[in-house]
Amino acid sequence: MSILVIGKAGQVAQELAKLPDVICIGRDEADLTAPEQVSHAIHAYTPSAVINAAAYTAVDRAEDEEALATLINGDAPGVMARDCAVLGIPFVHISTDYVFDGGGTQPWRPDDATGPLGAYGRSKLIGENKVRAAGGAYGILRTSWVVSAHGNNFVKTMLRLGSERDALNVVADQIGGPTAAKDIALSCHSMARQLIDSPDKAGTYHFAGAPACNWAEFARAIFDQAGLACAVTAIPTSAYPTPAERPLNSRMDCTLSEAVFGITPPDWRTGLTEILNDLGAVK
Repeated sequence: MSILVIGKAGQVAQELAKLPDVICIGRDEADLTAPEQVSHAIHAYTPSAVINAAAYTAVDRAEDEEALATLINGDAPGVMARDCAVLGIPFVHISTDYVFDGGGTQPWRPDDATGPLGAYGRSKLIGENKVRAAGGAYGILRTSWVVSAHGNNFVKTMLRLGSERDALNVVADQIGGPTAAKDIALSCHSMARQLIDSPDKAGTYHFAGAPACNWAEFARAIFDQAGLACAVTAIPTSAYPTPAERPLNSRMDCTLSEAVFGITPPDWRTGLTEILNDLGAVK
């Protein structure tokens, strides 16, 4: 049995590549701006399941490149899901808290009404809908605040800034769950393997780190574990304007994924320690 992962350079893809039954392919074999290439790759590898770990993730730039974001995040996953349905194999797709409008304070459930605030969220929602419409066994895993020792993410940004400055202003009215890419990879892998034997588990699920926190609290935890003497001042989102509007409430209700797949929300503080160890940044 082999699981084909679309994506090679991203945070989750790099963690999936560490698993023994996984084959990761990058843009040279599966360019998501040319979905027919992805289709060809899926048929060529004849895997037991497919995980899509590739995406357009430049949230702010997507406001000016919505067509490109939609091609990569919307059209390409639809093609992947269609091909998997034709082959009779499961397809696991990673989505995001950005499909919601960020209102309220309650954790978002998988069946809650969506309402993306910007181009990135809209593109991801289009992808979700096309995956569902393909007619095969699918698992959509919505997650939030992805961090790892790879690529660009909040942990690495804070480590850089915290070593350069004595103090930082960090947004404190956006609430969510930091989620280690390693934990997302293991969850996607488990979902794919379970869907092979139990396609009736198909559906949309949530997976995010716990407990919920804000970005300022997360920054303080990073500095504390890394031994960086950088003071954090909490500020509102309005004091840090960005081209794309961010959801204020990114809390995710993970009850369903735990009940169906046995996937337990990870403690992000443990994941943070592992990431900092990988980076050699623990005090």
